[in-house]
Amino acid sequence: MISRTSGKPDTARMIRVDQAGEFGATRIYAGQLAVMGNRHPMAAEIAHMAEQEKVHRAKFDALMARRGVRPTALQPLWSVAGFALGAGTALLGPEAAMACTAAVEEEIDRHYSAQLDELAEDGCDPELATMIEEFREDERDHRDAALAAGAERAPAYPLLSGAIRLGCRVAIRLAERV
Repeated sequence: MISRTSGKPDTARMIRVDQAGEFGATRIYAGQLAVMGNRHPMAAEIAHMAEQEKVHRAKFDALMARRGVRPTALQPLWSVAGFALGAGTALLGPEAAMACTAAVEEEIDRHYSAQLDELAEDGCDPELATMIEEFREDERDHRDAALAAGAERAPAYPLLSGAIRLGCRVAIRLAERV
């Protein structure tokens, strides 16, 4: 996400896509909880993850407001798609819901790591780098919790995980631009 004009990281695009991702994560967890309720042992963990994502989103919302960064125009789509993804995987069973979480968080870890590399290379925007680093650790914890809860036992796990990860990569690219 290097700016074509300055050759430096385009932090506005980073903030926009990261806020969109955190918003999408809140919707995925909302969909999972709508289906699973509190009937599954992972429900409390999912609710905890959802609260962390809400905090992440609120911090990105505040940063966007302070810096005058516009949100993605695709936010209504992310709302519906995120909820549907969460609910759909939860309908397949708790392991599929955890597979969804593991796949999404794996892609977010990769995305945040790439952003941190860009920011470190240029030595710019320590505020954004600190936020991303903190949130990346939470995302890694979410992935690890999902794997420990049986994500890899989901039906057709490699296919499900691969499809979700591909969808995440596409969503990231779209949110950077639209």
